[in-house]
Amino acid sequence: MLTPDLESLIARLPKAELHLHIEGSLEPEMLFALAARNGVTIPFASAAEVRAAYEFSNLQDFLDIYYQGMSVLITEQDFYDLTWAYLERASADTVRHVEIFFDPQGHTTRGVAFATALNGIERALKDGEARLGISYRLILCFLRHLSEEEAFATLELAKPHLHRIHGVGLDSSELGHPPAKFQRVFAKARELGLHVTAHAGEEGPPAYVTEALDLLKVERIDHGNRALEDAALTRRIAEAGLTLTVCPQSNLRLCVIPDMASSPVKRMLDLGLKVTVNSDDPAYFGGYMNDNFRSITKALGLSAAELVQLAENSFTGSFLPGEDIARHVAAVRAAAQ
Repeated sequence: MLTPDLESLIARLPKAELHLHIEGSLEPEMLFALAARNGVTIPFASAAEVRAAYEFSNLQDFLDIYYQGMSVLITEQDFYDLTWAYLERASADTVRHVEIFFDPQGHTTRGVAFATALNGIERALKDGEARLGISYRLILCFLRHLSEEEAFATLELAKPHLHRIHGVGLDSSELGHPPAKFQRVFAKARELGLHVTAHAGEEGPPAYVTEALDLLKVERIDHGNRALEDAALTRRIAEAGLTLTVCPQSNLRLCVIPDMASSPVKRMLDLGLKVTVNSDDPAYFGGYMNDNFRSITKALGLSAAELVQLAENSFTGSFLPGEDIARHVAAVRAAAQ
């Protein structure tokens, strides 16, 4: 049950968002505005029709429309506007730090230059830091349905900009595309000094999580739900203090879970896992950070102490330096008083 006290606590707790695809924050209204601005034809007559299309039976259903929506992002200003709109929503949810994914291969394959996307996103992130007090890290994601050779080509495009990029990730269609497929490019990314994370165990089996740990040597796991099916793997993650970036409303909308009461967040907390709550692709999944917090609090009966723990985990699981983490954790505890 979501009491007024818990509602208030969620609203005021400082948070970090560690699992957010910036292209997945493209709201239908902005999709239409950018399509008109750029002369792009889209197969929908209204924003309401777009929202009606956001009914998915699995990850691939979502990805099909996700890549279709991406087609309206063409200019640097488009990427700026997209990112700034997300940051304003994040600020309203008391998000103080974001580590966002972007999918350059989803743009370069359409003829949009790598730097065009990067420049627009980064400019908005810098403005967000200056005007909203939201710090950031930017994570380049490889699309796993493409080849490792194409991932290497994208990493090559990124090399002149590595001082502006903080890590690499792995997203898109999970089934049939195990982490092992990208072992060499992740080794190169680590060699270049980049942080590494990967989607694993959302639809793919627990073995994909093990591969992400052993072969990609990830620092945290995006999703990781199915790791709970393997008791030894679960203990390993807990003992290593690895962070899991769980996305409750995404899990529900993609039919990873049958209902919100089946979200793994509570069980992960009970098992001593460093779980965090995130919004993933909020424009498609019906809500931003606090929407996800409210949903799981109601469905799982989370306590104030558990909400505070989730907020703390979001900072301790970030790629921020230790002194910044300590400052944010102190702010979480102060807000909880």
